[in-house]
Amino acid sequence: MRRRFQIVAVTLAAGFALSACGSENAQSGANTSTTATKSDKSDKSTKGNGMDMQEAADRADSMLDAVLKKIDPEVQWAHGQTTKGSCDVTRRRTVMTIVSAERRQGFLDQIEQFWRASDYRIKAKNVDEQFPAVYAVSKDGFGISVSIRAKGQAFFEADTPCVKESKVAESTAAPNGPAYKGVYPLPSPNVRSDFWSAAAS
Repeated sequence: MRRRFQIVAVTLAAGFALSACGSENAQSGANTSTTATKSDKSDKSTKGNGMDMQEAADRADSMLDAVLKKIDPEVQWAHGQTTKGSCDVTRRRTVMTIVSAERRQGFLDQIEQFWRASDYRIKAKNVDEQFPAVYAVSKDGFGISVSIRAKGQAFFEADTPCVKESKVAESTAAPNGPAYKGVYPLPSPNVRSDFWSAAAS
């Protein structure tokens, strides 16, 4: 009887520890794209279906293409850096259109609505007035986020789950403005839009 009690006690203790860890991740995810978008990778690995890093990067590109095409009016964007982890890839896009402080929330709302309509789960939101952000995850474990950073510039990131290691080529998606090849960091937003750059009336 004592032996059974000890086993139950150890199991309960382990369960509480895991629960506390999950809560900590959820809180930090509201402010950091790496936590918010990558935290599902360990339990949603796509290794089982044979996807490699290049295929996963292509899928991330398609997610970024889709959301940027849905923004109305259109914004100009350029590629950010692609980075590789031990078994994952992050694709980035940087918005070169000036999004005024008065238009930022509407910009994020439009993106969030599209992600919800695409059956993505909204994992976290940063409601900071100056640096708001939205973090989402697809059913197949890909994370995607949009965040407003210095000088009001909008950044998109798409993170793959853990997949089979492979080489990863640069994205073949063509920017709808200057490519800024070899330029890092990219310039501050410098394209004016009659809508996105305007102060609210």
